[in-house]
Amino acid sequence: MVDSGENARRFTAQDLSFLGDRLAARFGARFSTGQALRDQHASVLTWLPPQAPDGVVFPESEAEVAEIVRLCSEHGVPVIAYGTGTSLEGHVNAPEGGISVDMGRMNAVVAVHAEDLDVVVQPGVTRKQLNDYLRDQGLFFPIDPGADASIGGMAATRASGTNAVRYGTMKDNVVSVRAVLANGEVVSTASRAKKSSAGYDLTRLLVGSEGTLGIITEVTLRLHGIPEAISAGVCPFATEKAACDAVIATIQSGLAVARIELLDALMVRAANAYSGLDLPESPMLFLEFHGSEAGVAEQAERFGEIAAEYGGGPFSWATRPEERTRLWTARHNAYWAAGALRPGMRSLATDVCVPLSRLAECVAETRRDIDETGLVAPIVGHVGDGNFHVQPIIDVDNADEVEACKGFLERLVQRALAMEGTCTGEHGVGQGKRKYLKAEHGEAALAAMKAIKTALDPKGILNPGKILPD
Repeated sequence: MVDSGENARRFTAQDLSFLGDRLAARFGARFSTGQALRDQHASVLTWLPPQAPDGVVFPESEAEVAEIVRLCSEHGVPVIAYGTGTSLEGHVNAPEGGISVDMGRMNAVVAVHAEDLDVVVQPGVTRKQLNDYLRDQGLFFPIDPGADASIGGMAATRASGTNAVRYGTMKDNVVSVRAVLANGEVVSTASRAKKSSAGYDLTRLLVGSEGTLGIITEVTLRLHGIPEAISAGVCPFATEKAACDAVIATIQSGLAVARIELLDALMVRAANAYSGLDLPESPMLFLEFHGSEAGVAEQAERFGEIAAEYGGGPFSWATRPEERTRLWTARHNAYWAAGALRPGMRSLATDVCVPLSRLAECVAETRRDIDETGLVAPIVGHVGDGNFHVQPIIDVDNADEVEACKGFLERLVQRALAMEGTCTGEHGVGQGKRKYLKAEHGEAALAAMKAIKTALDPKGILNPGKILPD
């Protein structure tokens, strides 16, 4: 088995060799140490350096995941769960080496309980696959991070997306999970009941744990009926602050908007070029309303009135499915569109989230910071819940540009924390934001997290180097 010496290791070459032999004997061609495959299972979507695992294994059942974890535990070798590799904070990197457990073959929809509005899936099912499966039953799963992420990865990172303002995030839509713990035991966190007061909430403990407390092998999700009517639209504004003020007023008025997304002028320019749109290059809100035909029309009219109060408009909207799809496809392709603004450069997508009342202030200060720093960094965000993203695109060979970007990112997080926000609204901590946990949560909370980690993973083999600072 390959031992490249690239990573800081807590196990010996002999441990690695014995483990590799056992995995090869048990899984055959479903276990590989090939360099190309290992490299594919390291983080490549940010400027964090990719750190490849020592091997990759493809389980096909929960029992096989448990077996893999037990073998790794015996040899003290780290285990890193892998979904589709779309996370942005180095979650799938292997800083200490180890085995990447690719859940892609565990991609079955186990059961749909239409009458209970829930579904049981294996972790490798992707959000698009799930909604394609559900469509004929008049149901859908609303959480939609831009990438076609796996459900297991979405649960592990507590993912969110454009629909969160109405439907919540993964923490609100996961009923229960099954997961393999560090000792190879399987735990089921809850029943399918809609509520329970029985014991600790292990579901919420594992949702967002980023594979550091267990490897998710099955997820039960809440579903929703496909709305009778859906309309989407766009509304330009003179400034990001005006757009955010309109968002705040919209939410505070109780308007049941399903999606409300901000794109700054630079992001609109990128979306026009990348996705073939022809929107005016000014700060823009993308919106979507769900409900009855009359309800959707009323919501759209009321939003137009609110937007006008903040100098926005004209608000144009459409109900044809192909028009909505074109609009939201462009929004979901924002990461790639932004990267195309500087071909050959590196993108660093980051996010923060603040209380809604501080959103306009935080975005305006961030815009000033970007302009003063001289970065190319479009802003886009799920602003209906105070969450926005900034994507600096930099020349990593230019030391001055790299340092300017690092300073900006530090100020962005400190700004959000000072406004009683969080260092990450949906991307997760991973490797990239570990250093902010103490400032956000305090020593006592961090000590409690570490105690939980030690209790559930005493050998520290589950996705080490993530979430908790050293």
